[in-house]
Formats: sequence, C-alpha cells, structure tokens
Amino acid sequence: MPKSKSKFFIPAIGAAVVVAGSIAAYTYFKGSPESSSDALGSAKLVPSTALMATYIATDSQAWAKLQQFGTPEAQKLVAKGLEDFNKQVFSDSNISYEKDIKPWAGGVMIAVLPPNPVKSAQLKVPSGAPNLPTNLRQEPNLLILVGIKDKLSALNFANKLKSQKGVKFQESDYQGQKIIETTEKGKPTYSVVLNNSHLVLAPEKQAVEKVIDTFKGQSSFANKEGASSILSKGVDVKNSLAQIYVPDYAGMVQQLAAGSQQAKQLPPQALTQLKQIKSVVAGVGVDDAGVRVKAIANLDPQLNKFQYQSSPGNIVGQFPTDTFALISGSGISRGWETLVEQSKDYPEMKQAFEQVRGQLRIANIDLDKDIFGWMNGEFAFGGIPSNQGVLASVGFGGALVFDTSDRKTAEATLTKLDTLAKTQQINVANRNIGGKDVTEWQIPRQGALLAHGWLDQDTVFVALGGPVADALANGKNPSLNNSDAFKAVTGSLQKPNGGYFYLDMDKTKTVPLVNSLISSNANTITILSSIRGLGFTANSPDKSTSELEMLLALKPKTAK
Repeated sequence: MPKSKSKFFIPAIGAAVVVAGSIAAYTYFKGSPESSSDALGSAKLVPSTALMATYIATDSQAWAKLQQFGTPEAQKLVAKGLEDFNKQVFSDSNISYEKDIKPWAGGVMIAVLPPNPVKSAQLKVPSGAPNLPTNLRQEPNLLILVGIKDKLSALNFANKLKSQKGVKFQESDYQGQKIIETTEKGKPTYSVVLNNSHLVLAPEKQAVEKVIDTFKGQSSFANKEGASSILSKGVDVKNSLAQIYVPDYAGMVQQLAAGSQQAKQLPPQALTQLKQIKSVVAGVGVDDAGVRVKAIANLDPQLNKFQYQSSPGNIVGQFPTDTFALISGSGISRGWETLVEQSKDYPEMKQAFEQVRGQLRIANIDLDKDIFGWMNGEFAFGGIPSNQGVLASVGFGGALVFDTSDRKTAEATLTKLDTLAKTQQINVANRNIGGKDVTEWQIPRQGALLAHGWLDQDTVFVALGGPVADALANGKNPSLNNSDAFKAVTGSLQKPNGGYFYLDMDKTKTVPLVNSLISSNANTITILSSIRGLGFTANSPDKSTSELEMLLALKPKTAK
C-alpha cells in the first residue's frame, strides 16, 4: 500500500477529533457514548444520493471469534500480516491502532456516492481533438463515517496527533460546521465531526458538505426508497463483521457504468435484466463453522422470468466420498428455455445459439431437444481424483450425472454421440462395471477417454476417464452425502435450496494440477491448510425473493 494512501485515515481522523476536543470539556467526553455507531445511525447522515453503503462492525468479540480457527502456522502468518500493516500505515509516527484508535472508533460505514464529472480542464484534451462528453470520465466518490464510542479516548488521540510532523491542517466553515482540510504530501483529505458522535471523512470536500446538508435535515440514505427496510432488517448472521446495503441495484450499476472510462452505455435489454433486482442486502459473520456470507435480493416478480425450483439433493449420493468439487441443481431444460427466450432481445447471443444449432445439425443432433430437452431433473457435475490412464497428468477426472423423465431421448442422443465418435476413429466399446452396462470411448494404450451409462432407470452419467466411471458405477464406494467433509461444509446451509457448490480443500490440494499451482507459495499453502472447504447454495422462497448463502468452513484452532 503506498504511503500516500495508507495515511488517508490517520491525519483526517486526528484533525476531525481535534475540532471535537476544542469545543467540549473533559467531563463531557467522559460521559457515556451515544448510540450512534450502528448502521442505521450512520445511514441517517449519508446523503440519499448514495448508491450503496457498507457497515463494518468494530466489535472486538465478533472479530475475536476468528481466532478460534486456523493452524498455529496460519495464526502466526495472519498476526505477522497485521503487524506489518500496522507498521506501514503508521510509519514515521508513534501512533498505534491498538492503543490510540481502537478504544474510541465505533462502527465504520463506507458509502459510494455518484461519481463527480471531471471538469473539462482536467481532461487534458489535445488541441484540435473532438470534444469529449465529461460524463465519459468520472471520478469515484467515497464517503467514510466512523462512530465515536469513547470521546475521551478520541480526545487523547487528537492531542497526540497534534505532535506529528508533516501533517498540515486548515479549517473552513460550512453551515456552522468546521471542515478540516488535512494535507499530506500534497494530497488533501476533508473531515468533520458531527454532534460529537460521528467522524466524517472524504477525499472530496463536496462529499463532506453533502453530509452536513443531510445532518441539517436533507433526505438521507436511511429514508431512501428501498433502503429503510434493508437497513432495519439487515441479514441474520452471527457475530456480524460487515453488512452491505444496495437499495437500487439497477440504478447503482447504471451510474457506476456511466462513470467508467472503459464501460459502454448499457443497452436497454441489459437494463431490463438489471431491473429484475430491486435491492440487495448482504452480511458477513463468524460462527462455529467458519465465515458465513448471506445475501438477500428483492426481485420484481413481474420482470423475473426464471422459474425457481428447489432441488431434493438426492443426486449427491451418486458420487463417491473422494469427490473434491461438486455443482448440483435441477431443471437445466427450464433454464435453457428461459435463456433462449431472453436471447430474442440480444442479437449476438441469438446468433451464437443459431451457429451452435447449425453445427450440431450436421451430426443430426437437435440442440434444444437432444441436448437440453431431456435434462429436466436433478443434475450434478463433480471432480473426482484419479491418476490413471488419460487422467494421469492432471490427477483428476469429471463426471456429469442427470436425472431425467425422458430416458428414450437421452439414450438416442448418446447413441448419436457414439456414432460421431466412431467417425473420428475412436474405439467405442461396452464394458460391465458392477453389473451395469457402460459404453466407453477408448484410446489405444491409454484406456477410456469418456464413458457413459445408467446408474438406475432414471439416472444417466457421463464420465471423463475410465477410473471415474468405475467409481460411479460399481456402487461399492461410500457416497459423498454421507462423508464428514460434505456434512461439515454444507450441513448448516439453508434448506430447501436449489443445489450446492461444494469444494473440499484438503482433497483439492492433493490433485497434482492444483498442487503444482500452489506449491511455490508457502504462505498460500499455510492459509489453505486452515480451510476445510467452501459451500454455496441459493434459495427462492417466492418469486420476489432470492437468497444466497456461502460458508467458508474453517478448521478449529486445535487442528493440525
């Protein structure tokens, strides 16, 4: 982190608190703090024009919960990282976050305001060049509010900061509030303390002025349409570390895209898709399983075309216990139909689909009917370790398993694919595995490249590699859904749900291809050794709500 950026907080915080200290007596600061450093209290000071806001909790108990996880090596690595960060941020000073800032700093809210258009003089357009609209180049506009929970500690810190060298302060007045301009290495930061309960920071003076306007009575983020409900409810996570609030998702994306130098103007079709999502609220917390993230999207039921269907999850039991990665769900055929319907509004997408359809027709395969039409039940894609045959170099193979109510069409499609393989000089042969007939595409001296067969009357599989087909078809191996690892990573995720994304970190690290990518970085290996796995799922209790949940499952501190 460059020093110019790392010192954004410190001079500005000190400058603002100096103002607070100059207008209040010792006994006043010794008094109990106001209830102001929560998300709603901070949001009442954020201008209503804010696109989104993130509230970061400073509750030491919540953050301390993280210390119950990790190997001793990982704990040391994290501790060293924090120590190095502290030294970098507070270099050239005798300030310590732990002693000087932590005692008084309450919750932190970071808000994103609409970008400010760059003035024409800042564009530096060469003479003779065509005039560029100023909205093509816009600057990000951030706003930070820090709750003051202990005013005496804040005053002590402000007095200590006065003795620091290289920091210049300049005061100005706006509506009776003193704004401090803090300059360090030629870069200004603006700050103000409001009601002795909130410190406001911004790299733009205009942003601070807007907060003062809000403090004086103008509309705030807290009473903005769509924001009030998500601020009051938030997301239910234990030991909350952060909450994210987006009251107008489509509007946010539209304005941020307009402010990007690279982004093109959003087409009307894309904007229509974005408007399906009205607002989003997300939370990050820590519980006994690890770090948990939950998000709730409020949808427009009139624009939401996707027909959600929960997945029973039975198909997970078809995979062996050593499966290290898995994605499951249901209703691929319905999803494809929705995508085709939406492609009518996107010429490029529609053209791509038509090209694929045309190429498959050469092999007498209908993309809509023969490929996606019969995939109407549960499905799962999984990664399974193997170091034999064609999989020896990468160390794993893949398997696709589908439940279908249209076995006839599925069998006809697989027969067409077998015929196509034969035209490419691939040997197609049958083999019996665990009493099941399996068709293999064989390569000389390397065994099966691909195999497919039926696990039961309604469940078909396609496997990459003969050993993976063996693991699926013999039915003797313990199943994934009964493994301790799968239960630890996915067992606490919400149910019912639409399926899982699952990753077993321990098994993933044993895959040669993955191991070769991380083996050169000792710190990466140390951190990954503390992670048990990653689980993700989604649910839609009704057409106007979509819920997402992710768990980064961590190993207990005692784990070796």
